[in-house]
Amino acid sequence: MASSLTLRAEPKKLNEVNNLLENSYYVYIMSSITKTLYIGVTNDLKRRVYEHKNKLLKGFTEKYNITKLVWFESTINIRSAISREKQLKG
Repeated sequence: MASSLTLRAEPKKLNEVNNLLENSYYVYIMSSITKTLYIGVTNDLKRRVYEHKNKLLKGFTEKYNITKLVWFESTINIRSAISREKQLKG
């Protein structure tokens, strides 16, 4: 006899998850085909990668054709994200 398990999230828990996602910050590294690296911070990783890939960002990204996401980590604290970015940049 097969059994099934249904998981239901409480509305309060869903709101907490949504708040975490909305208040997330990402430190990320992108690369070009020539392995030039770009290190940045954003609160919307999906949007930021799209901007890099579609060359919507002028300057370094456009000049070095930064298009490939190679690494990222997330935090809920912007100061931690900026500190980590500076640490990675040396």
